[in-house]
Amino acid sequence: MQKVILFYKFVPLTDPEAIRMWQRTLCDSLNLKGRILLADHGINGTLGGDLASLKAYVKATKAYPAFKGMTFKWSDGTGQEFPKLVVKVRDEIVTFNAASEIEVDANGIVGGGKHLKPAQVHDLVTERGDEVVFFDGRNAYEAAVGKFKDAVIPDVNLTSNFKQELADPKYDAIKDKPVVTYCTGGIRCEVLSMLMKQEGFKEVYQIDGGIVKYGEQYKDGGLWEGSLYVFDGRMGMKFSESAKDIGECVHCAGKTSNYENCDVTRCNKLILICENCAGGGESQCPACKLVTISAQ
Repeated sequence: MQKVILFYKFVPLTDPEAIRMWQRTLCDSLNLKGRILLADHGINGTLGGDLASLKAYVKATKAYPAFKGMTFKWSDGTGQEFPKLVVKVRDEIVTFNAASEIEVDANGIVGGGKHLKPAQVHDLVTERGDEVVFFDGRNAYEAAVGKFKDAVIPDVNLTSNFKQELADPKYDAIKDKPVVTYCTGGIRCEVLSMLMKQEGFKEVYQIDGGIVKYGEQYKDGGLWEGSLYVFDGRMGMKFSESAKDIGECVHCAGKTSNYENCDVTRCNKLILICENCAGGGESQCPACKLVTISAQ
């Protein structure tokens, strides 16, 4: 049985390089593939492999004192999600270009938003109604296929663009409102919520466990709509058979959640394309398709 695990923890690490070597050896011994990033403020990883091997990995990793109590999010896999194993030490475990602003202690990141369990998110909406603002902590192309209803979608295609984006005066109108940030597994919101508070947002929350944990509990019967973009070979996942397609095909504007890369090698741009258009030989971005037509 193949599974995928998603995990992170903000915690002080005194020797990230030594941990990198241990994690590399551990994953190799269990034949696991994926990506693990380490920094002096924590760990961030996604791994795929056999269920038994992943359980052994989780047990060994949680035995390390700094990673005790770390949460692992599980989803179904195929064994083809990751082509190789990458374990690296970097300045940040999620790239906001804010390494100098990140402070962590034994309890996690300092100065971030308040964590809310999925049920607490619903409680907040019940209590505060339309006053609550959902704020997407992901890139715009992720939000194109799935988001919380009526969420604010920042104009960013790279996580490193968030600092500049948050300084835009267009967000002044929501700085006094309760803002609930969300992202895939929760890690980006740890840093994002801290940066938002630094920019003057007064009441900032983050969904504990991210969209993954929310989807596990409410599937498509709550405030989430669409599919979840994931950074592995699956490209996306749905929480139930009743999930809606909210993305639009770049060619026919039909509803879809299917992302593919433009099949022009020099381009390789990520595009939303429905199965009909892809099956009809149109697996190119609009710009490359126009060039192809012009050359005929």
